[in-house]
Amino acid sequence: MRAPSGYLLAARYRLVEPVGRGGMGTVWRARDELLGGEVAVKEVRLPLVLDEDLRAELCARTEREGRATTMVAHPSVITVFDVVTEDDRPWIIMELLRARSLEQLIKEEGPLPPRRAAEIGRQVLGALRAVHAKGILHRDVKPSNVLVTEERAVLTDFGLAALEGEVSITQAGIVLGSAGYIAPERVLGSKASPAADLWSLGATLYTAVEGRGLHGRRTAAAALAALTSGEPIPMEKAGPLAPVLQGLLTIDPTTRLDAVRASLMLARVAAGGSAEEPLARAAGKAVRNTPMIGAAQFPPFGRRPQHRGLHRAGSAPIAGPPPVPTPVPMPRAHRRPAEGVHRKPLDPWPTPRPLVRFMSPFIRLMLPRRLWPRELRKRG
Repeated sequence: MRAPSGYLLAARYRLVEPVGRGGMGTVWRARDELLGGEVAVKEVRLPLVLDEDLRAELCARTEREGRATTMVAHPSVITVFDVVTEDDRPWIIMELLRARSLEQLIKEEGPLPPRRAAEIGRQVLGALRAVHAKGILHRDVKPSNVLVTEERAVLTDFGLAALEGEVSITQAGIVLGSAGYIAPERVLGSKASPAADLWSLGATLYTAVEGRGLHGRRTAAAALAALTSGEPIPMEKAGPLAPVLQGLLTIDPTTRLDAVRASLMLARVAAGGSAEEPLARAAGKAVRNTPMIGAAQFPPFGRRPQHRGLHRAGSAPIAGPPPVPTPVPMPRAHRRPAEGVHRKPLDPWPTPRPLVRFMSPFIRLMLPRRLWPRELRKRG
């Protein structure tokens, strides 16, 4: 049962109008009667098939994890102000964003360019890494849970979030999530993990760039059957984003693209580059684009150095001041003595005296007299 417009929640939040609906609840634009601002209120609707024990467990988990998201300070994570329990169900109080969901954006504008989809994916992945660092799993990443503004992309709807390592509701035969965006291992009954959120992100970006759901299947079981059959994932518009999608949509979670590598690849595509650009090549570009010290003083072989301030006839002068000449010290032997100072001529062979005495017999026999050291010439 949905609350009516004008309903006063917790004697503070006045529900004004619904701004979004999903399988698990309705998002309202509400007014904070205490502070006077506007907030978003998520009304969680629990499935009627749940018994009392599962209903109480799901309410407690939603309330606990809604509070846990308040510990995450990230620009791409929706800010949760409070969680209120009323009418035997949790209500999540969040910041109100003037934005469209990624699902609405695709319906209104069609498939997104790979570069724009990569930037949205990079920001959403940053949000996932932030919540994963706190041990929180989103478990429902999909286009309708990504809000897009002019400046940012925000991951919202943490109503199904769970702490990593908790007992999963799927053990009771219920898989929480949206068909087409649930990781294959979760469909098979495995517990949620950070890798499962990454798979859902890959399916979300696939929908954004291709304009349709993964394999065009409407149920998770049909999508899983298509994936396990070995049928290649059709990608017609992904372009440079295709390697990222292939890495995120790997069936085996142990070989799936990790968050660090995916973030780097998405950043490259968002910047207009290639996702598969090797690190060595990028480093080589940085080295080649960095000017070397003294490169202007040593031009390539066969070329004359082009000095600043000089130009040929008919060509434009090179801008910039002329280089400051670096004084080079002249060797001591070539310095001109001061006026009136007479120095003795330098010995052409300044050999140490002990060595001269030791080598004198060999020097006399092997060398002509003009090449003898001065000490031997004086002795005769």
